[in-house]
Amino acid sequence: METRDRRIDDPTNLWFVHPVGRLLLPYFLAGGVSANSVSVGGLMLGALAAGAFAQWATSSPLVWVGLILAVGWLIADGLDGMIARATGTAGPAGRLLDGLCDHGTFVVIYVLLATSVGTVTGWVLACSAGACHVLQANFYEGERARFHRRRDGLADETSDPARNIVVQAYDRLSSTVDRYDGALTSIFADAPDRSVADAYIHQAQRPLRLMRLLSANMRVYTVFVACLLKAPALFWWFELGPMTGILIVGVAWRNRIDAKFVAAAGTPASIVATPANTL
Repeated sequence: METRDRRIDDPTNLWFVHPVGRLLLPYFLAGGVSANSVSVGGLMLGALAAGAFAQWATSSPLVWVGLILAVGWLIADGLDGMIARATGTAGPAGRLLDGLCDHGTFVVIYVLLATSVGTVTGWVLACSAGACHVLQANFYEGERARFHRRRDGLADETSDPARNIVVQAYDRLSSTVDRYDGALTSIFADAPDRSVADAYIHQAQRPLRLMRLLSANMRVYTVFVACLLKAPALFWWFELGPMTGILIVGVAWRNRIDAKFVAAAGTPASIVATPANTL
């Protein structure tokens, strides 16, 4: 089971969101609350947050309420996974539901904000940013999963025909930017110890730390600031521009690291000797 790597996690997850989730976990387990119930409950919190954010034009206090509710959704989004792992109920169906609830929260945010803006331009921006969001989230989650697999010395995931076709298509999309997975898997497997893999992870964490700006946390904070400034379109422009740029730079950076290790596969000692050098 994948364990979140603190080196690439969002700081607010480390400092607040996940600690609160761990504090709540025993109570939810004692109450027999399922992971799927928490996912759906998180979606409800997210929808309420969207409704509060949509009042940006008339009530700044409600925008603050939206932030509190949205942070509650972030906590639920982490807590459902904790419950699934603790109860041994983690699986593709739960993962799909969790993903649908996560995306559903932002769909409601986009729709209600676009409705509150009430212009054609607002709707075009909302739909365009939403499309970018789907791609950014997919590639970011793929990069995180790839990092964790390589950290743990695991081969790339293979397609499971028993899994939902939507899940398979979503997972396959993120692999389209990975050009070196097979070669790296062979390099790590053929190495006499973990030195090469550890040197790789030391460098690969850097682009992942950049790409954590693509997390749901950053989007929540950006929505909040944009609505507090009474300019929700700033959120959509941020997704269309800076966040897309972060994704492109992060993926290209990680691919350069991959290419470097594949090219140096014949002399792994030279890589291990300088694990801290940068590209």
